[in-house]
Amino acid sequence: QVQLVESGGGLVRPGGSLRLSCEASGFPFELYAMSWVRQPPGKGLERVSFISRGGATRTTAESVQGRFIITRDNSKNTLYLQMNRLKPEDTAVYYCARSGEFGWSPEDPRGQGTQVIVSS
Repeated sequence: QVQLVESGGGLVRPGGSLRLSCEASGFPFELYAMSWVRQPPGKGLERVSFISRGGATRTTAESVQGRFIITRDNSKNTLYLQMNRLKPEDTAVYYCARSGEFGWSPEDPRGQGTQVIVSS
């Protein structure tokens, strides 16, 4: 059974940083691409960042380019999202999701999410 557990969210001031983690189990982590997606208050899910199973390919949404970095450690079955220079519009519930080879789809399994609030 696929299990994805996010952690690392919280309240941070604009300009601050957070590092999200996602521990995966129940499937061969190293054989799957992974994504971070988020859901801002009152809005739908949106892609944030994608990483291929080996980490060689990464894509990032234009809204977070240059600020967010996705990485993975296949030896620890863990996905990360380093978020820098956070803005109030980054406020959302962040989910990690197991993804297909070419990217995330809404039907892909994801965790319960971790809340990020950017506010002064």
